[in-house]
Amino acid sequence: MTTTSTTSTTSTSSAAGGQPHDPAALHAALVGGVRPPRPSAARASATFGWRALLRIKHVPEQLFDVTAFPVITTLMFTYLFGGALAGSVSAYVQYFLPGVLVQTVVMITMYTGVALNTDREKGVFDRFRSLPVWHPSAMVGALLGDAVRFTLASTIVVVLGVVLGFRPDAGVAGVLAGVALLLVFAFSLGWAWTYLGLVLRTPNSVMGTSMMVLFPLTFGSNIFVDPATMPGWLEAVVGVNPISHLATGVRGLMHGTADGGDVLLVLGWSALFVAVFGPLTMRRYGSRG
Repeated sequence: MTTTSTTSTTSTSSAAGGQPHDPAALHAALVGGVRPPRPSAARASATFGWRALLRIKHVPEQLFDVTAFPVITTLMFTYLFGGALAGSVSAYVQYFLPGVLVQTVVMITMYTGVALNTDREKGVFDRFRSLPVWHPSAMVGALLGDAVRFTLASTIVVVLGVVLGFRPDAGVAGVLAGVALLLVFAFSLGWAWTYLGLVLRTPNSVMGTSMMVLFPLTFGSNIFVDPATMPGWLEAVVGVNPISHLATGVRGLMHGTADGGDVLLVLGWSALFVAVFGPLTMRRYGSRG
């Protein structure tokens, strides 16, 4: 009894001065203040986007996929196939560079799902769901943070292309328009990977499944060669590939030959990805609690 009484007395004393707690004062301090206002959807999304960027700061190796990968891919394909396919490197890079820009950004969108799967495995999402914020902000913020990575990769590819001889006929405005269209598509496609990140069990399975989808989509498109050189059945397959529509749209905007139909097709695909995978992702995100 003596030991219990001593312990109880110690627990009711403050650590600083050994004074006993006043339950009424403690309650007033906890609930008496003005509750901070609920953050808006935009502010909450921006905060989660900033968190995604801070994660890159602490693990800078994550930038390898947006720095080293685009450089290696552009140099390798340009010099390996440029002479054989177009007669010279400078001629091929006019056609190929918008395509390899599309391939680079589309391939790294899958890391959105990998990062979300890692957060889920660590229990971070359980904490996010308990916060009084707009629920989709955790997903939107992650995608906005990745948009910064996509922009960095696009800048590297375009600058390297200019060094190799790429000369866009539409100038800087055309390049910016092409990159903007690509970012819209990448943001929308990212919703497919967020859904996979919540459904699959490990980051490796997310990456494997994403590669299984992206590899045939990017290589079975018009990124590398003109589909007119392909067999009829393959040309038809390439023609319905959304990556082909994206490459055609970006290429047209950069060279000033864009068809409004190509751009609308890309925007249509983007809207479809968000309409299908956005609700699926949020339903899965909410059910995990």
